[in-house]
Amino acid sequence: MESFEELLQQAEVAHGHMCAGQILGVRLAMLACKRLGIEDPRGADRKKLVSFVEIDRCATDAIGLVTGCRLGKRALKFRDWGKMAATFINLTSGKAVRIVALENSRELARERFPHIESKAQQQMLAYRELSDSELFRERWVVVELPPRELPGYKGARVTCDECGEGVNFDRFVEIPPNADSGDAEKPRRLCLSCDDPALRYWRPADPIVSDDGR
Repeated sequence: MESFEELLQQAEVAHGHMCAGQILGVRLAMLACKRLGIEDPRGADRKKLVSFVEIDRCATDAIGLVTGCRLGKRALKFRDWGKMAATFINLTSGKAVRIVALENSRELARERFPHIESKAQQQMLAYRELSDSELFRERWVVVELPPRELPGYKGARVTCDECGEGVNFDRFVEIPPNADSGDAEKPRRLCLSCDDPALRYWRPADPIVSDDGR
């Protein structure tokens, strides 16, 4: 794995700017790789690691950069919990570690650099210097990944019987035939948003988009 400074430079380029979140994310991901014995996450060990991130902030981009885990590779999993935390699984050993950024790290930054007025600058400097134990809480955890969650999993592609859209990776619900209605031919397969419309992040708008995109 590259050095901290090299990874930080790469994270800055990938993210578009340098910030405290980039420093925190790089350090968090490097610590996770160290704990799991992942020496070359973007090279020789690229198929060994799966990461769960719990917030959509700057640090998440840095975590993806360091680990090589990507949504498109199905190696990066997002849980929208609003926590500066991530869990990393070594698929070869089965070991998993969850790392959480400590809430008092900002206070430590103020204490260490009281002469700097900018909170952002305080944090950027402190996050470089504070020890891992001052920045993070670590915990060994157990993560059970079913086959459908693993990188490389194919699975059947089905069509939702309600909206007609294709569904991958077994993300559908099978509704048994309704014997009372006389429809006993076959079960219906519904995508998750048709099975439970409350899950949708969108709603139909008028007018419907025409064929020419207007």
